[in-house]
Amino acid sequence: MAKTLKEAPITTASARSKLPNGEYARRLDADAAIWYRRGKRGGVWFARWRNHGAGANYLQAPVGPANDVNDKPTDGLLTFAQAETQARQIVAKARQEAKAAAAGPVLTVRLAVETYVAERDARDSRRKGRTVRSDAGQRLRRYVLGQDKRGKQEAVPGAKLADVGLHALKESDLLEWRKALPEELKGTTEQRLINDLKAALNGAYAAHRERLDPTLPAIIKHGLKADKVDTDEAAPLARDNQILSAAQVGTILSAARAVDDEGKWDGDLFRLVVVLAATGARFSQIARMKVGDVQRAQGRLMIPSSRKGRGGKIASTPHPVGKDVLDALLPATTGRGNDEILLERWRSKQVRGSIEWERAGRGPWQFASELQRPWQEIRKRAKMPAVIPYSLRHSSIVRGIRANLPIRLVAALHDTSVPMIERHYGRWIADGLEDLAAAAVVPLVPSENADNVTVLRERA
Repeated sequence: MAKTLKEAPITTASARSKLPNGEYARRLDADAAIWYRRGKRGGVWFARWRNHGAGANYLQAPVGPANDVNDKPTDGLLTFAQAETQARQIVAKARQEAKAAAAGPVLTVRLAVETYVAERDARDSRRKGRTVRSDAGQRLRRYVLGQDKRGKQEAVPGAKLADVGLHALKESDLLEWRKALPEELKGTTEQRLINDLKAALNGAYAAHRERLDPTLPAIIKHGLKADKVDTDEAAPLARDNQILSAAQVGTILSAARAVDDEGKWDGDLFRLVVVLAATGARFSQIARMKVGDVQRAQGRLMIPSSRKGRGGKIASTPHPVGKDVLDALLPATTGRGNDEILLERWRSKQVRGSIEWERAGRGPWQFASELQRPWQEIRKRAKMPAVIPYSLRHSSIVRGIRANLPIRLVAALHDTSVPMIERHYGRWIADGLEDLAAAAVVPLVPSENADNVTVLRERA
C-alpha cells in the first residue's frame, strides 16, 4: 500500500458515525488495507491491496455491510473486527492464487489425481506386460475425476473436490468429499480409495513443494485420516467361520481336485489352490512365482514379497511345505526352466462364426477374479457355502499362532506386520498361549485352616 495512505478512525461505530460520506481506510499491512465507505443508506466494508502482477495497480473485493449501530456481532452486519478478519482472509487467498498462477498452470486436485493414475496404470501395465487400467485408477475416476458412459456403466460426474486448487485446499474440502461418498460403499473399498487420493495429493506436494503451502501435508493427513471405530469391541478381520481346520482344508483341496478333473483344467486349478492353502500367501504373490521358487531339496517354496508398502523388502520369503505339496507341484516343474512362471492355465478363444471355444495356448494366472467362478463350484462340492479363498490365508496364520510360533515369524512367513497380526488375530493369539499362561498359575487364596498352621523355627 502507498506510504501516503491516510488512516481514519473507523474501528468503532461511534467513531464512524461522526465521519461525513466518503471512503476511509485502516492499514492491514504494507500493501493492503480494510476500507469503509459511508453513504446515505449506511456503510460497507471492502478490501483493497496492491496487485503485483500485470494489470491494475490495485485490486479490491467487497467484504460486507457495516454495523454502524454498535460494536456487537449482528447477523448480516459486520463490526470492524469481523470485517478486518474477513479482509485479511480475502487478501491472503488472492495473493496465494496469484502466486500459484505466476508459477505456471494452477495445480488442482484433478491434475494431481490424473498424474497419479497415469503412474499407476503404467506400473501395472509394465508388470503385466500389456496395457491395463489399475484398480486405483478405476476407483479415482469413479469417485473423484468422473468418467464417461462405458458399456452398461452410466456416466459419473466429477467430484467438486477435483476442481479445487492445491494452493487453496482445506481440510473441510476433503471431509465434505468423504461425506458425499455412497453409503453402500464397502469400508475396505472406501479406505483404499482414500489411500489412493492421499498418495496422489502427497505425490503432487513432493513434486511441487516450492509452489505449495508447507501446511498442505498436514491438511491432507487430517482430512483423510482413518476414522476411529466408536465401539468397545474389536472387529476381527477373520471371522470364526473363515478359520478352517486341517481337515476342512483337506476337504477344500479334495473338492478342488474334483472340479479340476471335471472342468479339464489339467491340474492348473488344483495346484493353485494347493499353494494358497500351504503358504497362506496372497494370490498376487503366488501368481508371480517361478519354477525355481520350488526348492524340493530344502522342502520349501520361495514366495515373492508383496508389492504393498514403500519397498525395502527382501525379494522372497522361504516357506516350508510338506512332501505332499511338493509332489502336487511336480507336473508344473518337470522339464521347465527356472525362470518360467510356475502356475499357468489354459487360455481359450471363441471359434470364428461359432459358439464353441478352443484352447489358444497357456499363460500365467493374472487376476484373482479368475478364481471366482471355479471357487463357487469348489465350495458347493465341499458343502462349505460361506468359505472364501482368503480363508486359506486366515487359516494358515491361525495355524502358526496355535502352534506357538513366534508372532514375528508368523508375520514374516505371511508377509505382513506384527501389529497387523496382533490387531486382527489377537483372539487366537490368546488361545494359542493359553497352555503357557496356565503353567504360570499359582495358588493365591489361603486355606481356611491357615491360622492353625504353626510355623517351625528356621535352622540357624
